[in-house]
Amino acid sequence: MRVVAPAALLGTGAAAALSSPAAHALGAGSPAKSGPGGGSLGDPVFPALGNTGYRVSAYALDFTYLADTKLVEANAAVTIRTTQDLSSFSLDLLGPEVHEVWVGKRRAAFEQQPEKLVVTPRTTLYDGTRVTVRVHYSADPRKLSFPYNGWVPTDNGFATAPQPDLARTIFPCNDHPSDKADFTIRVTAPDGLLGVATGSLVRTDNNAGTTTYTYRSKHPVATELIQVTVGDYKVVQRTGPGGMPLRDVVPVARAEALEPALSLTPGQLGWIERHLGRFPFETYGILPADTDAADAFDFTGLETQTLTIYKPNYLLQKESAIGSHMMHELVHSWFGNLVSPATWADLWLNEGHADYYGLLYRYERGWPDSLGLTSLEARMKDVYSRGDQWRKDGGPVASPTAANLFHGQRYTGGVLVLYALRSLVGEEVFQRIERAFLDRYRHSSASTRDYIALATEVSGQDLSGFLTEWLYGTKTPRMPGHPDWTVTPPTQAARREASGAKDGASATLCCSSHA
Repeated sequence: MRVVAPAALLGTGAAAALSSPAAHALGAGSPAKSGPGGGSLGDPVFPALGNTGYRVSAYALDFTYLADTKLVEANAAVTIRTTQDLSSFSLDLLGPEVHEVWVGKRRAAFEQQPEKLVVTPRTTLYDGTRVTVRVHYSADPRKLSFPYNGWVPTDNGFATAPQPDLARTIFPCNDHPSDKADFTIRVTAPDGLLGVATGSLVRTDNNAGTTTYTYRSKHPVATELIQVTVGDYKVVQRTGPGGMPLRDVVPVARAEALEPALSLTPGQLGWIERHLGRFPFETYGILPADTDAADAFDFTGLETQTLTIYKPNYLLQKESAIGSHMMHELVHSWFGNLVSPATWADLWLNEGHADYYGLLYRYERGWPDSLGLTSLEARMKDVYSRGDQWRKDGGPVASPTAANLFHGQRYTGGVLVLYALRSLVGEEVFQRIERAFLDRYRHSSASTRDYIALATEVSGQDLSGFLTEWLYGTKTPRMPGHPDWTVTPPTQAARREASGAKDGASATLCCSSHA
């Protein structure tokens, strides 16, 4: 494998940053006390994720797809600011083979542990130092299959599906949604193939037999939301509400067949903007990944920022079959991308809201759901009846484990919480809570406790006990405004689901809508 000096692959902007005094202000003396950074941010669901001792401000990623071997040669420049004196620190990394690490302008020692890349710089980094860590590595997108690999291998390239904890299989990072950063992504593809990534295309460089495409995010991105793809695609441009630029990245051979589904996006955007406000990013589009392999990824769609990835065959169905799900993924641009979860225990904020608006969109159009129901009230009455069974099987809505993270509790169970809140405070106050939450935490992350506190503030009434019971209780509370609703005992509910009335929400991986 040809090893290229990392700085050469990062472009003139990144190289300039690496040579700046702030980027390599290393150990200008002996600090009074220093030590290694920690290898965990203490996430309640994925305790091994994340690292302490620094925060990331920017990633500059460089991927070169080698068509003959189907391997990826890559470089990552991770700009960090230390939050303590560091003699060593770690990045999350699982799978890729590291060849070389630099801290500032000097080579650094490194060790690849099972899930971490431990870096030891030549000299201690002071607290408050801004420095760029460059990692040269190689990866095989076919090495593992989902859900253990964030790469999605295709016949002539790859895509990525990093949620929830798989960005670390794609690039070295602080792989936690609480540490969002700016991204510049360069993708080099052989002539005849297209490279696309999260953000907007800012530069195209034609080389001998290859083309390099450079994309830049206008807003911070969580590591789990990065999209990078190479394949036999074409970009289909269209216009959204208010002249917003849309771009779909479509397999050339399927472009005509997929167009009916992709053309739905402008109308869907107009609908959701009336509920949640203007679309928060520079562009939006859909990537039907150029593969139908059963083990490529075990979900229907995933909300990678500015470019949602889908299984292509799913989008070949009629609008009434896919429209609610497409709205679910679109809503994640607000809940999940604009405001990311502070920890993975807060996933219901993403999925509950996405399913809530997906269901509203469905029922407004008279499309029956998977249970044959045609109104939100009827659906919530049914979900309410299963409440104790779901709390037994999937835990409280805001208390998931790694094993049940994508249980229906985080999805339609989250919708039930939002429905209860709306029933208590009324539609007008509920909408003010939603808008205020998005405004206050935009381009950052927020926790369940943040949502509870803000709901209390906006409503003018103490909602902490009410929402805490709904989100963390082991028994389903009474539904405001519906004293006649009853909860089926768990054993009976389990038998009912096993006999065929099971809601598809109750056991699904990743970001599939269950509306």
